[in-house]
Amino acid sequence: MKRSKQQALKEHHDPEAIRRRLEAPSRAQSTPDAILGAIDGCVTTFAVVSGAFGAGFSARVALVLGFANLLADGFSMAISNYEAVQAQREGVERAREREREHIDLVPEGEREEIRQIYARKGFEGEVLQQVVETISRDREVWVETMLTEEHGLQRVALSPWRSALVTFLAFLVVGAMPLVPYALPGILPLHRFLASLAVAAFMFLLIGMLKSLVYQRPVWQSGLRTLLMGGAAAGLAFLTGYLAQAWFGVAL
Repeated sequence: MKRSKQQALKEHHDPEAIRRRLEAPSRAQSTPDAILGAIDGCVTTFAVVSGAFGAGFSARVALVLGFANLLADGFSMAISNYEAVQAQREGVERAREREREHIDLVPEGEREEIRQIYARKGFEGEVLQQVVETISRDREVWVETMLTEEHGLQRVALSPWRSALVTFLAFLVVGAMPLVPYALPGILPLHRFLASLAVAAFMFLLIGMLKSLVYQRPVWQSGLRTLLMGGAAAGLAFLTGYLAQAWFGVAL
């Protein structure tokens, strides 16, 4: 196992493989958007189901509330993610334009920034001077280096529309799962709720485990952590619905 992994890493770091990887256009990862939408979708709809069950609402009311929240909250979250990514992209572009202006107006000051940045990395003497000259020779390389090294900004292409769409779809697909038992006829209210609970727990666990595979984290630790967070949100919703029913005596 260790040998096969080492061999795979050697192939991945082959000079030709490295060249192809570095020349490939940078792409934004959709995984964080999918994880965000999936977790929030499952939490949102199961929280509605838990609150409805705690308040004594009928299956039809729980289903209507669940789908209404699924669409409204999914759309709201997609828009929020769109605005966040768009603001991030605009911030990167503003920083890029600012660096271009600084290079045009105070090139020596910008070279000094490059010099100090790479001096902190351990470069010195003639090697440091060569690094500064090489970077400052190409204006766009200079600008992109400043974005990364001075401002800590990522240069990966950001797509607000893709982020919003991925978030919305993940929210809808995963968020609909806890509602499935409420769409099936002939099930007792308690059994319906327990089935929804089992589905939601499985989805939380699955999302956490898939997340661990993407980010190279312990599988069960990540799965259980996501399950606990989702369960806490659902438990809070159930308690709220139960207390609201006890205080106001409302049951539909």
